[in-house]
Amino acid sequence: MTRYIMTEAEKENLINLLDSLVMAAVPKASKVAKYGGTLYTLKPDEKEGQFCGVFPYKAHVQLSFAHGASLDDPDGLLEGGGKFRRHLTYKSTDDVDANVVKRFCKAAIKL
Repeated sequence: MTRYIMTEAEKENLINLLDSLVMAAVPKASKVAKYGGTLYTLKPDEKEGQFCGVFPYKAHVQLSFAHGASLDDPDGLLEGGGKFRRHLTYKSTDDVDANVVKRFCKAAIKL
């Protein structure tokens, strides 16, 4: 079985889309380049202010939520089993539901 690897252009388009949706949901957010991706925070000088991040991988891009385990997720969209973090995984811009991204981002800043 061949594993699909995203082209750099596909990855960049997906990252740009997720970035625009996060910033539309939380216009006061600051961006911090870290861990190979972009962290979004309302308190740039405090680690606890980070509410989500966009991280590229070979075959997908993740939108990760720092306190995702505490987010209301009645549809079971969030992935991950860690103590705090949860994420959404995207392989294409077509997979992105803008309303879902914005809803999780707005909820994440309240935690």
